[in-house]
Amino acid sequence: MMNKKAIVEKIAYCIFLTSAVIAIFAVAAITLYMFIKGVPALKEIGVGDLLFGTKWMPTADSPMYGILFIILASLVGTGMAILIGVPIGLNTAVFLSEMAGKKLGSIVGGAVELLAAIPSVIYGLIGMMVLNPAMYKLEKIIYAGDSEHQFTGGANMLSAIIVLAIMILPTVISVSCSSMKAVSGSLRAASLALGATKEQTIYKVVIPAAKSGILTGVVLGIGRALGEAMAINMVAGGAVNAPFFFNSVRTLTTQIVSEMGYAQGLHRRVLFTVGMVLYIFIMIVNFILLRARKKVAE
Repeated sequence: MMNKKAIVEKIAYCIFLTSAVIAIFAVAAITLYMFIKGVPALKEIGVGDLLFGTKWMPTADSPMYGILFIILASLVGTGMAILIGVPIGLNTAVFLSEMAGKKLGSIVGGAVELLAAIPSVIYGLIGMMVLNPAMYKLEKIIYAGDSEHQFTGGANMLSAIIVLAIMILPTVISVSCSSMKAVSGSLRAASLALGATKEQTIYKVVIPAAKSGILTGVVLGIGRALGEAMAINMVAGGAVNAPFFFNSVRTLTTQIVSEMGYAQGLHRRVLFTVGMVLYIFIMIVNFILLRARKKVAE
């Protein structure tokens, strides 16, 4: 009996070890591939001209490949979406885990799961047909009489931020809700016994105890926002401009999606460099937030 148990444990160990090695190999292979494809164009154009240039004109007689505005659009769009989406998602998770009854909780929880199941192209389609016209009306009110402003028809940075904020909600809500439900009931009972209200218990005891899991949800939300392409390509306008709210913009992901189909030569190599920059940003953000999560857990 003991021999059979030892054999099963050995097999399980080998399976888990193999899975871990495959995962590490996949990350290493992706990293190596992105650098092999991305570095050559960086050498040809120059780090300064590529990363800090503001002109993107790959088909001009004298091509220019500046991606500073594209990088800033990705960072600003993701940052603003997180600032909007995380508070909404966290409070929704508080409602689901701490306040909602069983029936209402199942309805709201089902709606959150439905949000997660909707394809990104549907978000983009709804944003293009509903959000962009509303943004265009707002744009006309704000810039009425401004002859220098280039109207975008509502396809702008603000539309992209709103769509991204909605798209990260399911991830933030589900992970945060699970983390708060995992908090020991004895902590709640102790807080209430000391005279704290339910709201004080939630915000002073439950949320701090679930910080690690909530940060995981934020990390996943940032990854979703940084990596989104299709929906943003449909609502952001697709022009390389400074990332102001009513400017048509491109992000790192939409830049690749928009031009990879016809790009050739140096243009194509630069798009791989754009992918490498995106990959580096995602790795940096994940590293910083995972370190923060580790400190919180400790």
